[in-house]
Amino acid sequence: MTYLSIMAAPVKTTDKDRYLAHARATWPAFQRHGAIAMSENWGVDIPDGKLTSFPLSVKLEADEAIVIGWIVWPDKATCDAAWEKLEQEPEMANMDMPFDGRRMIFGGFETILEH
Repeated sequence: MTYLSIMAAPVKTTDKDRYLAHARATWPAFQRHGAIAMSENWGVDIPDGKLTSFPLSVKLEADEAIVIGWIVWPDKATCDAAWEKLEQEPEMANMDMPFDGRRMIFGGFETILEH
């Protein structure tokens, strides 16, 4: 089964195009290191929560939207090896980051069911 790197991040609404350019620029590097697919998703219907929610998880500010993205890998080993290599690539280190990485949440997930 596949393995996913998933993240949620707050992005200023005025930076939507800048974020999309960033996402497009990262895909070739991810693909070069074994990624199968990538998806970026702009939040449009994100309810506030009292105990927990997407807005609370990233400390969303009034002028921001939440972006959810994921990269599909063939397996965890490929993902781990890719991130190790990607962290050493100058193009990744010098990439424009159009979001506050301190408020990004992320993790790796093993697929347990696919249809």
